[in-house]
Amino acid sequence: MRPTAADLERIPLFASLSESELEELTESFEVKSTAAETQLIGEGTGGYSFFALADGQARVTASDNEIATLGPGDCFGEMALLGGGRRTASVTTTTPTTVYVMFGTEFHRLENSHPEIVAQVKALMRERLIRQA
Repeated sequence: MRPTAADLERIPLFASLSESELEELTESFEVKSTAAETQLIGEGTGGYSFFALADGQARVTASDNEIATLGPGDCFGEMALLGGGRRTASVTTTTPTTVYVMFGTEFHRLENSHPEIVAQVKALMRERLIRQA
């Protein structure tokens, strides 16, 4: 199942895209629904996916310390894709969630087709690295 253009438009990262760009981007995502207490990514594991949280809540932990909470519209998973390939934190749902998942090959296509979006993702990554330090 894929998100609709209207679904993606609710994610702040993609809100600036035109309707046709959003329609094109829907092909890059899969919709995944999870229960509470589902680990979406694990610290130290290889990372090949980028996530946008559509509904629900999640906590971010590193070295067993909670470092952030995520809610609808938040994105995560970028550090492994843009960095060294390993996850720097774990993300675990705290409520039932719906996430949009983009795999690495699609993310790299996004770099070519919409470098302005990937620039925003890189800025988000820098902010998170500063907070973790």
